[in-house]
Amino acid sequence: MARPPPLGGDGSARGRAGKAAGGSGFRTGRGVRLVAGCAALGHRARLDELCGKSCTGCSVSLDGLPSEILLKILSYLDAVALLCAGCVNRRFYHLANDKISGLGWVIILKENSGKEHILEHVDLSFNDSSVTAMWYGKDWPRLVTLSTLDLCGVTPVFLNRSQTPMKNGPRWHSLIAKYNLSHLTESTMLGCDRLIRIFCLHPGLVVGLWKREEELAFVMANLHFHHLVERSTLGSAAIPYELPPHTPLSDDSPECGLSGYQLHVDMHSGGVFCLCGTFRNLSTSKGYIENEYMKLTVISFKNSTEHLPLIGKVGLSWKTNIFDGCIKSCSVMDLTLLEEYGKPFWCFSSPVCMRPSPGPSDGPAFLGETYRVDYADAEGRVHLELVWIEETGEYFIVSLALYLRVSKINHWFGTKY
Repeated sequence: MARPPPLGGDGSARGRAGKAAGGSGFRTGRGVRLVAGCAALGHRARLDELCGKSCTGCSVSLDGLPSEILLKILSYLDAVALLCAGCVNRRFYHLANDKISGLGWVIILKENSGKEHILEHVDLSFNDSSVTAMWYGKDWPRLVTLSTLDLCGVTPVFLNRSQTPMKNGPRWHSLIAKYNLSHLTESTMLGCDRLIRIFCLHPGLVVGLWKREEELAFVMANLHFHHLVERSTLGSAAIPYELPPHTPLSDDSPECGLSGYQLHVDMHSGGVFCLCGTFRNLSTSKGYIENEYMKLTVISFKNSTEHLPLIGKVGLSWKTNIFDGCIKSCSVMDLTLLEEYGKPFWCFSSPVCMRPSPGPSDGPAFLGETYRVDYADAEGRVHLELVWIEETGEYFIVSLALYLRVSKINHWFGTKY
């Protein structure tokens, strides 16, 4: 049997769309969307309402209006609303920043001696439910001298609606996450090409090192839109923003488990999507609790009508001021799980890696090489299994399951599973 082609990415996607019984769809190519964006992005819905755009589509979209009209609309928004508008896409980010918001992201590299290096983001990429910020250049401090990396949101201290924020003026730093650079070890390495090795530090950070010198080449931060404005503005330089205390929601039938959940999941890199799907009416029962997790099946081995193809090639694009490339088999996964009341239950944006698998763990044998993608954090785990189909030259998702931590479910609903 012929081996599948390399899992690299060349910055393009085929013009094909797929749709499953679960209500999923795909983006094909740059900027062509076949499904609505993540339902958790309430600011996008509010902006749609401003221009009278219906959920079923409209001949005139807000993003299609001239910049002069958009600036007039934005002039009626306060600072908080402008910050939200700046997280919609690249165009809105620049328009909102031209008004007053000035929202941006920096990394602070701290040396063992206490010296700090503050670096502004060089590039931004806006996705359906996340933003990717990039840092690269030629003046990195030596890695051996560094201890930690702080990721912060920055906004001007003095906001003036009539003036563009001063880049060199005083700014408020809001710590989003702190990373220990001593954790750049083999256990955190995702992949490599002939020039770069990349490492994943949770939450959502990619660190690229030059293979030859073992020095910093780039840093990539993947930021999910959920509470991004609050996390980027309401923390301090030393303490991240803390969510207000959660009031448990009432569960009318706790004995039945979970029902009415909705999942939106993307896999992308460099603005190109290989997966963009929405799955509705997901449910599970108490019988699927094992080892402190409750399993929520999204795509089942047993139902071939649910199996979905990845569009195009899988690869994580990177660039510096000198070189660019693509790490085969890696990608960025954005996940938003809404519970039965439509509130975000679990959200993340993180790099993931497709690795060879001995075969489906609890399903039938497939005529093709099998791969898996795994992700885990404090709230749950994702397990995705794929098969290479030689006849069509595609990777098909044959299994997708979420494992939700029971303690999170009990905290959210006040249950006692």
